[in-house]
Amino acid sequence: MTTAFTDSFDQLLGWRRAVEGRADDWLRWLTDHDLADEASAARLRSLRERLADEKLTVAFVAEFSRGKSELINAIFFADTGQRILPATPGRTTMSPVELGCWRDEPPQMSMLPIDTRLDARTLADWRRVPERWARVALSPHQPRQLAEALAEVKRTERVDVDMARRLGFWDDATPEDNPPVDAQGRVEIPAWRHVRINYPHPLLEQGLVVLDTPGLNAIGAEPELTLNLLPSAHATVFILAADTGVTRSDLAIWRDHLGMNDSARYVVLNKIDTLADPMASPHEVALQIEAQRQATAQTLQVPAERVFPMSARQALAGRVGRVESLDAASGLQALERALREDLLPRRREVLERAVLGDVREVSVQVDRRLADRRRQLAEQMLELRGLRGKSSAKVRLMLKRVNDETVEFERCTARLQALRMVQGRMLKDALSPLSGERLRLEFTRLQTDLKASLLKLGGRRAFAALCERLRDRLRLSQQRGLEVRSMLEASFAQLNAEYGFALALGDNPSLDAALAEIDLIERSYAHYLGLGHAIRLSNEAFMEQFRRMLLSKLGLVFESVSSDLETWSRAASSQVEAQLRERRAAFRRRRESLERIQTAAGELDTRLGELEASERHLQTLGTEGQRLAARLRDEARLQGSVEPEGATTDLQPPLRAASG
Repeated sequence: MTTAFTDSFDQLLGWRRAVEGRADDWLRWLTDHDLADEASAARLRSLRERLADEKLTVAFVAEFSRGKSELINAIFFADTGQRILPATPGRTTMSPVELGCWRDEPPQMSMLPIDTRLDARTLADWRRVPERWARVALSPHQPRQLAEALAEVKRTERVDVDMARRLGFWDDATPEDNPPVDAQGRVEIPAWRHVRINYPHPLLEQGLVVLDTPGLNAIGAEPELTLNLLPSAHATVFILAADTGVTRSDLAIWRDHLGMNDSARYVVLNKIDTLADPMASPHEVALQIEAQRQATAQTLQVPAERVFPMSARQALAGRVGRVESLDAASGLQALERALREDLLPRRREVLERAVLGDVREVSVQVDRRLADRRRQLAEQMLELRGLRGKSSAKVRLMLKRVNDETVEFERCTARLQALRMVQGRMLKDALSPLSGERLRLEFTRLQTDLKASLLKLGGRRAFAALCERLRDRLRLSQQRGLEVRSMLEASFAQLNAEYGFALALGDNPSLDAALAEIDLIERSYAHYLGLGHAIRLSNEAFMEQFRRMLLSKLGLVFESVSSDLETWSRAASSQVEAQLRERRAAFRRRRESLERIQTAAGELDTRLGELEASERHLQTLGTEGQRLAARLRDEARLQGSVEPEGATTDLQPPLRAASG
């Protein structure tokens, strides 16, 4: 049964593929005509990869027995004709489950054993150790086998209390929360730490990733889930039971893990079918549901339109049996409509801005390159036209002048070599505040501060101080990057004036995204440094895992900023190299033209005709390049959207100015 959300996701995929195709056309054309320097080509290739591999993560969060797995079944597995994920009463999903489609793997379920918690490595580290994951092949077209295989997410094992304590499933300080002990002195724990399901569902193939979570407040909840995976999700769907509303446990999850999350948040009041009352009219039942909806919105402090009463069981039954009336009555379509009208456009807008920004930067470089070529042609035509009616001695004099100019121009290579050395040294200084070693030193300082203040409730202050120091490092790197820019601008101005280059700099990378990410990390992780988690953090194994996850998360932020700054610097360098090659080629062509004119009568007019044809060809290239860039820009642009700051929609003026 096709849904509105499925249709909209299809449209988003179609848009991504169309934009990717336009980017391919433009890159191919630029490469064929030698108009893309290394930096521009790398930018367009990176854009294509992002469009092709863009993932949209939606996390489904709930306490046990809220119908979360049934909701996922209704959205993703109804086409199999049966319930796939286990959704029986009680605890079903025991481990965090990632449901997606990764094309480089066969359909399979990969499971990380629970004993990996004894090692401080993060989940990201374990992804690079494939031999530690157990795997079960999946048969997407055999629903019964698929359901039997996915039942593995319920698997548990029994261990003694000491092992449970080491794995984080037993806390002597809160005995009321510990799992029951059987006659042999053992407790039940999940068999798997993390499960990854690679399944070829149409939505998953298009880049959707579903995160299915077990109870977050239960003892033994995977810390990486709450510290890393949930904050990284683009949207969260929080499921409650309509008959109970927001329980104390539900509210704790919301406040501790979701309330501070910047992602789009949707609340589901599931199991409205259980409110059916033979002693009440349908209208009275509807009023009860609406009252529960309003109360839930008020308690969680979200708009009422973000709370969706529904019955996941009815939705699954309606879609499996293709009973549209039952599907419509379930309320699931309202949630899918919200995802379609809110979440998907926001993701497209993010991609759109990236596309428009890259088009603007590459277009500017291409226009400058064409303008420089046309300027050199104009100079050569002016030079040759001055030879009309002149003697062979004049031609020899001109040839000598070209040779002298070539020798003079080659002197710039020493200047360029010195410029590269200064640029490299200044870039190294700009990158040094972002180095992994500096980041590790900051973490060593944090650990010292935490050990000194943890039981004095100073952990949050120590962490806030760390985040502020990291922001200062980013700002220091940005300041040094601007110093690199000032040096390059002054050097480029001299080179342009003395040697006829047309060098110019693009905008420096922005820090806005990195600073926003640190703000999000601070809000997400600071919760675990309060009194409620002091005992857990006093555990060395948990503290080491906490440190490694945080270091990995912040390391990605710093690596991204470093990469952007290095890419910007390479773009400046590659521009110099490209123009150096073109100027050398221009001198060679001038010399060859004069030599031909010197040895053959009538060659002057022939050569002028060739140059005029080249000028017309460059004009054609300029027009065609602008057309391809405009097609990519128009394909990417949302109706009524705004160009990125500093963008121009008319790329013609620089070319016209050059031709004058």
